[in-house]
Amino acid sequence: MERRDFNYYEANAADISLEKITSSEKNAKVLRRLRDGDDNLTCFILGSGRYFLNWGKGDDLGWLGYFIGRSVKIQQLDIWRLLEDDEGRQQIDAFFDCLARNQSIRGISCTELGDYGSTALLRALGNLSQLEELSYSGTNFFTRNGCSALGTVLESGVCKLKKIHFYRNNIGDDGVASLASGLRSIGPSLKTLGLHDNSFGNEGLLPLVAALESCTSLEELDLSYNDFSLATAGLRSLSDWLQSNQMDLKWLNFACCGINDEGLQALSGGAAKHCKDLSLSGNDSITALGLRHLSTSLQSVSCHLENLYLSSMDIQDDGAEVLARGLNGNKALQCLHLREDEEDIAITRAGWTAFSAVLCDTSSVNNTYLSNHTVQELWCDCDDHDDEDEGIDPFRDIDEDIVLYLQLNKEHPQYAARCKILMNHTHIDMVPFLRWGLKCLPLAVGWFERSKPCTTLSIYENDPDLRRRSSQVLDESEEVYQSRILTALYEFVRGVPRKVLERRDELALVAVYDDKIAMVEEENKRLRRDNKRLLENVEERDEKIAQKNKRLCSILESVRKSLDD
Repeated sequence: MERRDFNYYEANAADISLEKITSSEKNAKVLRRLRDGDDNLTCFILGSGRYFLNWGKGDDLGWLGYFIGRSVKIQQLDIWRLLEDDEGRQQIDAFFDCLARNQSIRGISCTELGDYGSTALLRALGNLSQLEELSYSGTNFFTRNGCSALGTVLESGVCKLKKIHFYRNNIGDDGVASLASGLRSIGPSLKTLGLHDNSFGNEGLLPLVAALESCTSLEELDLSYNDFSLATAGLRSLSDWLQSNQMDLKWLNFACCGINDEGLQALSGGAAKHCKDLSLSGNDSITALGLRHLSTSLQSVSCHLENLYLSSMDIQDDGAEVLARGLNGNKALQCLHLREDEEDIAITRAGWTAFSAVLCDTSSVNNTYLSNHTVQELWCDCDDHDDEDEGIDPFRDIDEDIVLYLQLNKEHPQYAARCKILMNHTHIDMVPFLRWGLKCLPLAVGWFERSKPCTTLSIYENDPDLRRRSSQVLDESEEVYQSRILTALYEFVRGVPRKVLERRDELALVAVYDDKIAMVEEENKRLRRDNKRLLENVEERDEKIAQKNKRLCSILESVRKSLDD
């Protein structure tokens, strides 16, 4: 087969019959839409998908590359496997040579492309200046030589990639080190770097972190499923990079990396302070000892973590207690994922009690106020799990109060602290506030007024299995709530030392509140009397109606007997 380039296809495009260069009517139809510039054809998948050309015998890959090269509509191109026999290689060359002319594609994803196809793709990348995202998975091409070739392309400055995803490519330490030089060249533009499951460890992590120094706009870093069991130095280097460059990552993924306690100690400082989402799931070598370092970072005022994933780690009760301490004073973390959908969890009632205490410390009003009102989830949604069918309840030891407090934090965050105080302290002790004298009284009144909406808030509306509480957070009437206010204020006013009341205006203020209390109490008495009188009237009316009904029944019975006679 003669070698064909873009000029060949350009010269013959007007006369070519699509049926002659495709193996099926379906493929010809897809190619026609591509040729005619179908506005809806923005994503093209070679091999499978919504718009695909399942390339085989009778399909000319070179013509496909030509029409893709001319397209101004396609923005995403996915390639699944290419046949690499002698004829296939010639068509692969033609395909990528023509593809290199395209100026609309923003993302390319390749799966199991093979060495020859990968080499041809790298040649094309040198011309795709508009390309922003490159994804590669399932090939052994990108080891040291392949990564070095990609690094050379990136160093050329033509391709300013924003997202790079390499999944299961067996890159290894040498491959990552070779790729690092290219990453330095595109550093300012790179926002996402994914190196999931690529068989590298500390020797690859160290040069990678050095290259990341130039990646000042990086938002997501996925290093999951690599082996960092002996990568304490690399993890410490990464933590130092996060802190020294004041990075603000949206996502940092270290799931299933074999990280141990020492590695977590090295990583936790920078990760907790400069990441929004952090995954450590599957690192089952981490014990409560390592979690203590993470807990300390969570307590820091500079902690920025909002989502922390710790599933599949066998945390147990001691680890739960350590993590619960880390939530004391934390105002950033919203979701602490301790369990995936169908995963059992080795935390008993003792461990969950620690979380309950940190969500609502009922030992005093002040401690309740200082509890954690930010955390909304402690596990992933598992409504569809099958554990119940097996007779196993993964949440069998969880106090229902924990669920209540989490939902309160999530659904009514602005009232969470007030609700917890009113729920757990029927009598609010005002004695600690007496030291500030009467100047505290208006503040107390204002607090109660601002807390009044708590009496109308509802939760559990979509969870009929939780029947311990009604749908209302506070199941009490307005009269009961007003009585609670009056009791607290009366206790406060009567407890103020006499020497504090020396000034006339303060005495007047006390008199005003005394009068107000007396008026409200008198009004409550009147309402109770009215209610009692109304109840008596209703009972008297019901008795009269009953007697009348009895007489009517008697008359009716007499009439019925007369008719029978």
